[in-house]
Amino acid sequence: MLENEFEKLYLKFRYNYCKNLFSEVNESLNPTEAYCLEAIFLLDRPTVREFAEYIHISQPNATYRINNLIKKGCIRKVLSPDDKREYHLEVTDKFLKAYGANASFNAQLMKGIREKFSKEEIELLENMLHKIVEEIMI
Repeated sequence: MLENEFEKLYLKFRYNYCKNLFSEVNESLNPTEAYCLEAIFLLDRPTVREFAEYIHISQPNATYRINNLIKKGCIRKVLSPDDKREYHLEVTDKFLKAYGANASFNAQLMKGIREKFSKEEIELLENMLHKIVEEIMI
């Protein structure tokens, strides 16, 4: 069934991501901090307010979590060029190194796809994924 196979694929990606994040970013990183890091990365340089709203916590709670991640060297605050009262959150190379391990997983997956599927099947898969990302996942 399509739903089961999609769920298996999703879980394999999540498994690999969590395995790499917890083993390489910082051994003292707890799961909440790992989730916060991922959210900051996916939001692409959010402000403290945007981050707090996204994960549904108060701004003081967000500030506390951000300060802990700064102390651990996983993120930094960068002054906004547009509004000098505002800071944007950026992940550091320490985080990107662990996230890069997932890129290696993805490269290995793509290599396997290219070896096991025909050019036509790969084009069909690419078109289907494009539709899923651009049209369905709004």
